[in-house]
Amino acid sequence: MYLLGVLGTLFFLCLTTPFFIIVIVPLAVIYFFVQRFYIATSRQLRRLESVSRSPIYSHFGETVSGLSVIRAYNHQERFLKHNEATIDENLKSIYLRIMSNRWLAIRLQFLGNLVVFFAALFAVISRNSIDSGLVGLSISYALNVTLTLNLVVRLTSELETNIVAVERVSEYSELENEAPWVTQCRPAEKWPEAGRLQFVDYKVRYRPELDLVLKGITCDIAGTEKIGIVGRTGAGKSSLTNCLFRIIEAAEGRILIDDVDISMIGLHDLRNRLTIIPQEPVLFSGTLRMNMDPFDKFSDEEIWRVLELSHLNEYVAGLQEGLQHEVSEGGENLSVGQRQLLCLARALLRKSQILILDEATAAVDLETDKLIQNTIRKEFSHCTVLTIAHRLHSIMDSSRVMVLDAGKIVEFDSPSNLMEKRGHFYYMAKDAGITHGSITAV
Repeated sequence: MYLLGVLGTLFFLCLTTPFFIIVIVPLAVIYFFVQRFYIATSRQLRRLESVSRSPIYSHFGETVSGLSVIRAYNHQERFLKHNEATIDENLKSIYLRIMSNRWLAIRLQFLGNLVVFFAALFAVISRNSIDSGLVGLSISYALNVTLTLNLVVRLTSELETNIVAVERVSEYSELENEAPWVTQCRPAEKWPEAGRLQFVDYKVRYRPELDLVLKGITCDIAGTEKIGIVGRTGAGKSSLTNCLFRIIEAAEGRILIDDVDISMIGLHDLRNRLTIIPQEPVLFSGTLRMNMDPFDKFSDEEIWRVLELSHLNEYVAGLQEGLQHEVSEGGENLSVGQRQLLCLARALLRKSQILILDEATAAVDLETDKLIQNTIRKEFSHCTVLTIAHRLHSIMDSSRVMVLDAGKIVEFDSPSNLMEKRGHFYYMAKDAGITHGSITAV
């Protein structure tokens, strides 16, 4: 609309004073270059502003969620300075955008004033051949052209800079998706029956440009075996469990569960047949029953049975609404121990042949740890259990212990044999205050 207004004004000026055509061509060229230069600059400045704004929000969110810890360690000043630094970084691009607007305004006003000047000049030169009413009308039109020119450029640049947000959405939409949810190659209804696991020269990396996290894992785990997985921080313990669920895909090698290559089946079929009790218990807003049985597959009797096995039946029975008790977001109205026991109850309800414990007792007290371990030993005796150990005491009765270091298996044997070898596991157990005699007792 504004562009048509500018074109109409220039057409009327050329109609009343034909000499104006001589001036309009160089003015249009100058205007074109000013516009091109400004739009390209403002687009890049908007990108910088968008990128530098995200750290402000993320840092603010982290600060609010960790406020008690920050105050406990008296680090308020450090977080305030970090916040100021992120805001300053964002303000740099905002300041430059404001300055670019002033740069544009000066040049557009200059061009607009030139249009008025030449319109008035040619009107005076041609005063004998043009009606005085037309002269006044052409000058009044020319006086409005400054504002209209300004708006044309600003609205054009605003359209382009707002498209930056679409660019960011487009970038996310082009990210590589996970593997198909269901494929033509579907496993048997009762798969896995034995729970046998085989890793065949398995290698994995988190992104194509990064180094390998697991560097050729090869092992054979029989059904119903209880395997403890230990290693220093960064050894690749959690990466191994992520690979079982195909959260990260293989770079080389394969994983077989009951002789079925997990890379050939859909993610739904794979993840639906495995159970994990994570280090951080995951709960959702809703009832206790929904958190344990989200797909409504089990009866109340079965749910009460697993609550008894997970030592939560007395707590739930004491609640006014029982199984319909509302769980707040993230389970904030339950203690960490209760959340972890609820995750245990969920695992008991699923009855999977393969259970993964990813440092499941790391966030609970020793008493709750003991309850969880006893239930797992009893109720999952017929299952294959992989336990990433936070406390070495919890895996001392395992069939075998896998010791990882820098993404490789350095030791894989029974706890007693590993203690006799006096290798990596021996020194880890020694640091934890575990002796060979205590293993024999177990």
